[in-house]
Amino acid sequence: MKVCLALCFSAVALTAFITTADAKELLVTTIKEEPYVMSRGSELEGYCVDLIEQLSKKLGFQYKLHLVKDSRYGAIDSKGNWNGMIGEIVRGEADLAVAPLTLTARREQFVDMTAPFMQTGLSFILHKDIVSDGDSAFSLLSPFSTDTWVGVLIAFLMTVLCIFLVSRISPSEWAEPGKDEQHFTLLHSIWYITGAFTLQGAGPHPRALSGRVISAIWWISALLLLASYFGNLHTTQHSNSHGFITSFEDLAKQDVIDYGTIDGGSTMSFFKTSTNPVHQRMYQHMERMKSFVPNLEEGVRRTREGNFAFIGEAVSLDLIVARNCDLTRSQDIISMKAYTIAAPQGSQMVKNLTIAILQLSESGELTYLRDKWWASSCIGSDEAHSSKALQPQDLRSIFLLLGLGLCVGMLLSLLELLSRARESAKDSKKSCCSELTSELNQRFSSNGSSAEANTSDQNKV
Repeated sequence: MKVCLALCFSAVALTAFITTADAKELLVTTIKEEPYVMSRGSELEGYCVDLIEQLSKKLGFQYKLHLVKDSRYGAIDSKGNWNGMIGEIVRGEADLAVAPLTLTARREQFVDMTAPFMQTGLSFILHKDIVSDGDSAFSLLSPFSTDTWVGVLIAFLMTVLCIFLVSRISPSEWAEPGKDEQHFTLLHSIWYITGAFTLQGAGPHPRALSGRVISAIWWISALLLLASYFGNLHTTQHSNSHGFITSFEDLAKQDVIDYGTIDGGSTMSFFKTSTNPVHQRMYQHMERMKSFVPNLEEGVRRTREGNFAFIGEAVSLDLIVARNCDLTRSQDIISMKAYTIAAPQGSQMVKNLTIAILQLSESGELTYLRDKWWASSCIGSDEAHSSKALQPQDLRSIFLLLGLGLCVGMLLSLLELLSRARESAKDSKKSCCSELTSELNQRFSSNGSSAEANTSDQNKV
């Protein structure tokens, strides 16, 4: 008798153990939507997959993840029954629904929902060419980047230095350093090059071939720089002619840029039923212009083509912007929504899941998951898309032309001085090197400057 009781007790205990073990494996339903749940071969990955994994580790439960059969989130059909993930929860076909499931009053009446694991709202995206930076204080400098402006300044100073050196070195420009007056001083060189840069003459002009070569090259380079500057200035002003659009109110005030959202979606319903005058005016515009799009892909396509703003949920738009570097999202967000996890009414898991979600939020784990799955592919190219300022490499041919001209001018001036030194060496029967050194010392020494000053004083007397 005792043996029979022992066997019965063991069977009951084993059955209870099996039942308890089975109860620990929760059935979790979800839906495919990038980047929340995506297929990778035969497995699933994404934000929600990582989220349920973190929750299972915290609460110590096993789970089995499957995709919802009808690929719907959950709404009441014509017969009054719930479909989608909410329907599976209501019918007891799933224990949890982990997905970008919006918390609504209607759903809360039939299922229990945890604290939100993500907050979102409605926003809009634009092409970056349409968006102005709103700062006109330095708009005249916008055609060139900072590096390009530095390059232009260096080119200017190098040209001033070369025209000054050439005027000193070339015998055709300064024949007798001890007697003749030197017109091309450093100050006059700056004035002359500045006048040439503004396409204005500033005499006296160089007489030597070397000086004329430098002047001609500088004139050509200045003309090309000015053409590039004004051409890009016109393009920049034209692209920013739509104004500074940062909010829904800015979007509603103008009628140049068209805007729309998905036809028949929740966003369209929000604008249709909103009592806000701005939102009402926007819905009337979309209805009048027939600017609704059939799906998300069409909205992104029209936005990338330009002159169109697509309105949608901010979290989805952030993913689009992360994948399309030529788009940007407005920081204005309206109609805040929350994504939560759904469970059957009266489920003991809801309280524990809420605490675990709050702990993940406080520890920064939710932020890490957001950064992981919304990582931008625009790193390193964002500045190039956000600014159309010309870079130094865009003008490298102009800088190379100028550098070549300066080198040729300097070489010609040295050849002129070398030719004169050789003639002087023949007449005085000295070495060419000594004559060349003497010429250079005379042209760059302080004595030459004193002689120039004395000559000037004698002319005044």
